Order: sequence, then C-alpha cells, then structure tokens
Amino acid sequence: MTINETQDEIIEEFSELDDWMDRYQLLIDLGNEQEPLDEQYKTDQNLIDGCQSRVWLQADYNDGKLFFTAESDALIVKGIVALLIRVLSGHTPQEILDADLYFIGQIGLREHLSPTRSNGLLAMVKQMRMYAAAFSLNRQ
Repeated sequence: MTINETQDEIIEEFSELDDWMDRYQLLIDLGNEQEPLDEQYKTDQNLIDGCQSRVWLQADYNDGKLFFTAESDALIVKGIVALLIRVLSGHTPQEILDADLYFIGQIGLREHLSPTRSNGLLAMVKQMRMYAAAFSLNRQ
C-alpha cells in the first residue's frame, strides 16, 4: 500500500466519527494496539526532542525500507505516533522524504491538539524524516 493510500484510509476512518471525543478515543485505541517498544530502545538517543511527553522512536533499515517502532508515556501521543508509523513505516527513505502528510490536516489533528502536542507531532515527523535522510545518505 502506498503512503497516500494509507493516508486516505485513515482519513476515511476518522471521517466516520463526527465527535472529537470519539476521534480522541480512536487515537487512544490505536496507541493501545501498538506493540510496546523493546526496553533496549528506550534510550536518551531515541527520545524525541520537542515533545512534552516522552516519545521514543526507533528506526530500522531492512531491504531498502525503513521500519519504525515507537512508544510514548501519553495515551493520545501514543496514538498519534501509531498513525505516523502506519503511514511511513515500510517505505523507502526517499518515499518518506517525498511524502506530503496531508492526512494530519484533513482529519483535523492540527486544530484539535494543544500547542504542545502539535509541536510534538511536528517533532515526530521531523525525526522520522531525519532518519529517512540519514539512511538515504548512508545507502548512496
């Protein structure tokens, strides 16, 4: 599935929920469904700067594709990072760098997150793109 197909799927899932409390609950459920991050990856090096809550992000490069795993100590943030992983994990570094993450605006995340959570979201996207750039450079 392409990045855009996954984003369209997420937009459709969220559009079925009119109430933002239901959308928050969906985020929490998505976060709870995520596999816990292996303790060995909960290091200062994997902590994302710019998040109010603690978010650890691990990137692994396998067969030309990046695979992300992450965990957060905040339920909604855990759901947000689960969405980002769903969209970006399993794609090439170049696909990740070229991706327009339009789903974030279309499902209303920007308007319905606190400023600190919005900053955290941007920090997570930035870190994922930095991993993609680093792996892209290392493979040339």
